[in-house]
Amino acid sequence: MPSCSAGSEEDRSLANRIFDQFKKAEMEPWTDIHYVQLQTPDSKRPNRVLFGVDVYEPKGYLAYSAPRKVEGKLVYGNYGRQEDLDVLQKKNIELKGNVLLLRAGKISFAEQVDNAATKGASAVLIYPDAQDYTYVADTALYGHVHLGSGDPYTPGFPSFNHTQFPPTQSSGLPKIPAQTITANMASALLQKIGGPEPDASSGFKGGLPSVAYSLGGSENITVEVNNVLVNREIHNVFGVIKGFTDPDRYVVLGAQRDAWGKGFAKATVGTSILIELSWVFLFPDGFRPRRSLVFASWSAGEYGSVGATEWLEGYMSSIDKRVFTYISLDGVVMGRGSFMASASPLLRPMSMDDPAYPFLAFSGIPSISFHFISPNTEAYSYYGTNLDDVDRLNYATGHLTSETVAAAAQFAGQMALRLVHDHLLSLDVGRYSSVITKNNHVFINILKGVNSNWLNRARGSFQRAVMSIKTDIQNTDLSDKEACRILNDRIMSVEHSLLSPYVSPIETPFRHLLLGRGSHTLASIAETTDMEQLHIQLALATWNLQGCANAMEGNLWDIDEEI
Repeated sequence: MPSCSAGSEEDRSLANRIFDQFKKAEMEPWTDIHYVQLQTPDSKRPNRVLFGVDVYEPKGYLAYSAPRKVEGKLVYGNYGRQEDLDVLQKKNIELKGNVLLLRAGKISFAEQVDNAATKGASAVLIYPDAQDYTYVADTALYGHVHLGSGDPYTPGFPSFNHTQFPPTQSSGLPKIPAQTITANMASALLQKIGGPEPDASSGFKGGLPSVAYSLGGSENITVEVNNVLVNREIHNVFGVIKGFTDPDRYVVLGAQRDAWGKGFAKATVGTSILIELSWVFLFPDGFRPRRSLVFASWSAGEYGSVGATEWLEGYMSSIDKRVFTYISLDGVVMGRGSFMASASPLLRPMSMDDPAYPFLAFSGIPSISFHFISPNTEAYSYYGTNLDDVDRLNYATGHLTSETVAAAAQFAGQMALRLVHDHLLSLDVGRYSSVITKNNHVFINILKGVNSNWLNRARGSFQRAVMSIKTDIQNTDLSDKEACRILNDRIMSVEHSLLSPYVSPIETPFRHLLLGRGSHTLASIAETTDMEQLHIQLALATWNLQGCANAMEGNLWDIDEEI
């Protein structure tokens, strides 16, 4: 089990130490307390996998799995992506009522389980394949399968005290059991799975020795998940350096501190950088930045950004239009030699399991995650295991961990400094134009018989609003504080205005029109086959986009009425 799990004594002790560090830095720290429901294995009834005469009791687990015992034919489905499941259906391998064995990677655990459930699978087993993960084959794997973020039993509102809210559940909770198993266990299952072998071009074959990666569908397997819900008190810890000119405008630097196992790369590095930067920004001679800088230490990050999301839900009206940018410090050092970032509007698409994603897609806050990483890799393979320790990170960085951490701290610090100090925010709203244009071209190609003129006009309004902001910037004295504040407010309106006002945050938490998840997004609308729903969703999306353009114009008398 994790050595610093959310709500544990270790977690609370670390929170107190961070609080004390912020206090020594004279930042007037405060604590935000939430009472959340987390899911853990039952110590008296271990999770089990039964295959023939073999019985397995894996140590790892997937939080928020449906607790249940099911039986079905064992089917191997590669990574569980849509294209992988299509391969099975073309091979006439039945998925409904059967147990899907998947290898970890490419998409999140939650997306793997959701894809399987959509196809009617009765349960999911996930293992780390030797082709993707080069660690010992009996390594336990931990994670969560909530297709959302925050406490899934208080979706859309904060977990300050469960007794004051009606009981409800997130629509992202899976209805089927899911369990991780080791590579050794998966190898034993795959050697006896039976069924046809996949085509060489399918990409189904991994790196386990003496395994043909047959597709199965002939042998029964039983999956028993006995996870239990536990109530935990978690503490988010904050410190602030208050701005001088615009103290009510914030840049937030955040890092999770809980972890499955040792969590050195996942949590320790980011937390260390957070604390160090809080001292670095102690400006001499009482100098203060133009805007406020908030430092946040989150708990329960491993369960799906629970601490961070509960804070966003609890104080939405206070922070949604005041936080200029969220900078995530989670996993900023995974190796050395390459650099990648995911950001808003778009440097690189931000995945749903990115710790900054709730800030962007749930709250409409411009956000960025960045990582120093080894070349030709996409993730740190020791996440979610007890192997995420200092020695393995040292190996990944070529024994230059300290130097790489310092570089990550400098990168985050310089970015934060620019955002809290510059008169005009360095956020380019024009980047969204290409994203919207790309989606518009998709609609033109697929919307036969549907009038897309309104969408075209809304896109035109958006582009004219972008040009209006750029023209006003060119014609503004950027030493004029009030003029810059007005421009910055117009720039900041973009991300928040792209949150759809037509969907419930309970059912659809990630409301962002372009980067969210749900039937309201342009990507989802483009795949709709129900013409009535297509007309409705297209109309709502059009007005969502037009509303964003109107917000960017600022003054009522400048709003584009051409739609």
